[in-house]
Amino acid sequence: MRLLKVATCSLNQWAMDFDCNLRNIKESILRAKAEGATIRLGPELEVTGYGCEDHFLEPDTETHAWECLKDILSGDWTEGILCSIGMPVTQGGVRYNCQVFCLNKQILMIRPKMSLANEGNYRELRWFSAWKHKDHLMELQLPNNIFEASSQKTVPFGYGYIQLLDIAVAAEICEELFIPDGPRVELAFSGIEVFMNASGSHHQLRKLDLRLDKIKNATLDCGGVYMYSNQQGCDGSRLYYDGCSCIAVNGDVVAQGSQFSLKDVEVLTAQVDLDAVVSYRGSKSSFRERASNQPSVSSVTVPYKLCQSFSSQTIPSSPIKIRYHSPEEEIAFGPSCWLWDYVRRSGASGYLLPLSGGADSSSVAAIVGCMCQLVVKEIENGNEQVKADAVRVGHYTNGEFPTDSKEFAKRIFYTVYMGSENSSEATKFRAKVLADEIGSWHLYVPIDGVISAFLSLFQTLTGKRPHYKVDGGSDTENLGLQNIQARVRMVLAFMLASLMPWVQNKTGFFLVLGSSNVDEALRGYLTKYDCSSADINPIGSISKQDLRAFLRWAAVHLGYSSLADIEAAPPTAELEPIRSNYNQLDEVDMGMTYEELSVYGRLRKIFRCGPVSMYQNLCHKWSGMLTPSEVAAKVKHFFKYYSINRHKMTVLTPSYHAESYSPEDNRFDLRQFLYNSRWPYQFRKIDELVSQDVGNKASITEVSRQENAEIASEHGSGLGVVAAGSGNPKAGV
Repeated sequence: MRLLKVATCSLNQWAMDFDCNLRNIKESILRAKAEGATIRLGPELEVTGYGCEDHFLEPDTETHAWECLKDILSGDWTEGILCSIGMPVTQGGVRYNCQVFCLNKQILMIRPKMSLANEGNYRELRWFSAWKHKDHLMELQLPNNIFEASSQKTVPFGYGYIQLLDIAVAAEICEELFIPDGPRVELAFSGIEVFMNASGSHHQLRKLDLRLDKIKNATLDCGGVYMYSNQQGCDGSRLYYDGCSCIAVNGDVVAQGSQFSLKDVEVLTAQVDLDAVVSYRGSKSSFRERASNQPSVSSVTVPYKLCQSFSSQTIPSSPIKIRYHSPEEEIAFGPSCWLWDYVRRSGASGYLLPLSGGADSSSVAAIVGCMCQLVVKEIENGNEQVKADAVRVGHYTNGEFPTDSKEFAKRIFYTVYMGSENSSEATKFRAKVLADEIGSWHLYVPIDGVISAFLSLFQTLTGKRPHYKVDGGSDTENLGLQNIQARVRMVLAFMLASLMPWVQNKTGFFLVLGSSNVDEALRGYLTKYDCSSADINPIGSISKQDLRAFLRWAAVHLGYSSLADIEAAPPTAELEPIRSNYNQLDEVDMGMTYEELSVYGRLRKIFRCGPVSMYQNLCHKWSGMLTPSEVAAKVKHFFKYYSINRHKMTVLTPSYHAESYSPEDNRFDLRQFLYNSRWPYQFRKIDELVSQDVGNKASITEVSRQENAEIASEHGSGLGVVAAGSGNPKAGV
């Protein structure tokens, strides 16, 4: 029996922080050795951090990576253990994303990535080229400092595998796992038994099962040991890499790491039986036939053994049940860990949140509260790094450290209810109760005096004073009055975040948290430069429906019972006066429900639908509930306001990425922000299709005449459809 102890790691790296990254790499190697592992796999681009982006274009970045590798080779880190280390490498004037295989202070081979991730959040083709030469290995001239450490002048570079005396090992880098003809198939037919996948895969709601299914299936058909390593934490952007490194054997997962963790280094080990791989493959006649005709793959021969001697005390790792988090748990733990990395690495002393008592800002408050709970729990579990960071962030002295999440929240979390004459006592009360449950330092700030000062100044300049629509004012006056309130709150939030620590004799500064959800961003239902303008936003890529489910979950599992009442309340901006016959509601103002917004968003982004194809899809989806004319009206209404408000995405607060239809302009959604919001060609095509469907050109002509007006009729579709109000409280034009 050939037994092999393998180790795979999740590391919380930080882009361009080479000291931090090198320290974590060394710590992971030490832990792998202590567990008796003879193979150690680290995540993709672990030396530099995955999120360096255009820093990869700077020669210094690769130079520093080689310097870090020299440090590793100069010590005894790789003695007796095969280490795969991720870093950028240039060959022939072309930069590649590579895995560097090291053993006994020597570089055995460098494997460049052959399939690059280049959609969604990923832009690898901007910085790297894909390796296309599969027929042979080349020789790479090593830098002089590596020669000084290893006495090596050149090293094999390219696609191939490492043949040791007792096993064959090969790499499959991140994206190569997800392509239909991944290299593992060809390599398995060539006899490779251990596959090592270094990855930089970000968290997205409901995504983990897809990743783990790929890992299981990678060896289900062809057999083998599949080691998967992933980055973990926030390495400098809106993405959170969610770890969950794992090891699979012949289609079964035998070890799985945590998905959300505050640990900087997590090492996962498993004992695997390589003879079981040979037996598994040998039992499949189709595999044997393919393997007998397989063209040879280049290899590097290494006269060294990694397997252990058989012992009755050594037992191969057994299959385990895979652990999955519910979407509500993902919303709680993913953004919480991201916020912790952000606050400890930014040098800030905490967060400030404008807390309105509504669902969105209350979700953010609950996530910060969850972060405080995770920090205290991790300290209780003996994590000295988290303890040191918490002491620094919370300004503890005399050996004190956080032992209670509410006490910790009081030090690092301000919540502010900024009420106006249009605010209700109900939201004011709910905000206070939630703040008390979390433990935040809560402030009540009335803003009517500030608003009145602005209006008096305006009246002095123009001789006119605007009025709300319910008081006889126009749509323009109504919108302007709402936007003044919203923007005043943004200014006050940043003022309090910078000065409240000074008032309380604290050093440092607080970061302002935003709380607009992905559906509001998609529709543009926010005021430009209001409280949607913040330092970071933990829910900016989460849908309203998911947030409401999270609130129900958090009311029970986080201990914040007031969230149940907050979730049950109808969403409202509270920017217009409350009257006995009028109450401002978000979905009425938007002219669409949050449920419909999620549908529009997925069709627009994930299924890449323009107005016409979205109309066609929704005619099928909503058949029997809405007429073609009603579907057309809804599609036009969405695209009109999507394009009118697209400019707001250029200043949208950087958001935790959790939903694949995020409209964020900064990185994820590369579409223009100046549109012809009438969409004349596309809307005309929709009209023609509606005409064909219902044979009623007269009604379509009438709809076309009104395509720039609000769709004011109420449709009884059973979909929660609402009438479009004449006001747009968060337009912020």
